[in-house]
Amino acid sequence: MDSDEWSDWDDGDLRGDKQTLLESLLPNGRGIWVATDHGVSNWPVAGLEDMQKLVNSLTGSDGIMADAIVAHRGVIDHIEVPQDWTGGWVMHLSASTVHGGEHADWKVLAGDADTLVWGAVERCAKAVSVQVNLGDAQENEMIQALGDVAEACREHDMPLLGMIYPRGPNLSPDPDDETKGVAHAARLGWELGCDVVKVPWTGSIESFRQVSSCVPIPVLVAGGPHTDDFSDVLVMVHDACRYAGAAGSCIGRNVFAGDNPAERVMRLNQAMDSLSKYQDPGILDELMQARSEGPTNVVGKLREGFVERFGTSGEQADESDD
Repeated sequence: MDSDEWSDWDDGDLRGDKQTLLESLLPNGRGIWVATDHGVSNWPVAGLEDMQKLVNSLTGSDGIMADAIVAHRGVIDHIEVPQDWTGGWVMHLSASTVHGGEHADWKVLAGDADTLVWGAVERCAKAVSVQVNLGDAQENEMIQALGDVAEACREHDMPLLGMIYPRGPNLSPDPDDETKGVAHAARLGWELGCDVVKVPWTGSIESFRQVSSCVPIPVLVAGGPHTDDFSDVLVMVHDACRYAGAAGSCIGRNVFAGDNPAERVMRLNQAMDSLSKYQDPGILDELMQARSEGPTNVVGKLREGFVERFGTSGEQADESDD
């Protein structure tokens, strides 16, 4: 669709402007987002077998709702959501598969940037997302793709989530950088036009503050590799959001692979915000117990696991990687 056709279709009248869309995805500046885009990169993926059932649980189980669900276009086309869902779809535009060999971590746009963003508008998505793997051999190509999408999003008043992961074999963070490149990842996303960035947890409150403070846009903490102990994830989200400046979380496997994804969304809300409508006074006791039973910094295990699993190129290609 050319620019003249775009200008004839006032998508803002139907969707609202960018700020309105962002406010619905991050109510009161906070949000629990769930990534479900894993099936493109690899299959099977436990927890994604019945997408309609999963989405139902995330958008209307006893009033518990995720603020956003990240998914590819085919899922959005085929899965129904309730009309009273106050959140929205974030259409993921990047793709690669585990079969890509040395290019498995090269996230390409699955189409032309303008066409993809227009497709998100037509599908009533409230945002789009693009992944960049810093330090990968094809980092420059992914940065180019992010820039192209950012311009298309600007044209359409569409919010853009940048999933920026510092993890490739060429990663060269400053020796004094306590964030190991995570702050640079957030900064890159903001400077190239992202409205929200998703980055890995750095392992401590102090270091993650350096991430959230280096950009004037919302920072979401990623969930990291799947863990059998969900309390580790709760501690991470609690520390990131209450003490380190994060605006929320964007987590995949550690939500949808659980026995009760809706309950996990509720518990993440509790961990994120002391004013959450789901607040249970017992959640702090549980978090403190989890911390006391683990190492001094429980969530450091998540960071270590992330580096161990994703520190080299070509071994994994797990879409948004959590």
